[in-house]
Amino acid sequence: MIVGIGTDLCVVERFEAMLERRPGLLGRLLTPGEQELSLPSQAARFAAKEALAKALGSPGGMRWLDCEVTKSEVGVPSFVATGTVAARIAALGISSIHLSISHDGGYATAMVVCES
Repeated sequence: MIVGIGTDLCVVERFEAMLERRPGLLGRLLTPGEQELSLPSQAARFAAKEALAKALGSPGGMRWLDCEVTKSEVGVPSFVATGTVAARIAALGISSIHLSISHDGGYATAMVVCES
């Protein structure tokens, strides 16, 4: 059963400008591994986290760093959730999270479906 869905679109140029205005923000949004990626890939990870928050009902108190976007050996993206994000996932009885991310032409997008 679908528990929640979320989507997000991020303009890479705006994401970059936001990071330039607030230099410490990157360390609060992305894990060290995510920070090593290219700017478009960082924007896609940010979009993925936004989409997940929407799929989880956008509750307050969740920490961005309690969620990391990783890829399998064949490139399939997924989330590794800990702390506040893992607690919300458990509270909603979510057993599976599907993630699709993409970036091209100055945009990054993500779609999330949560199932119980």
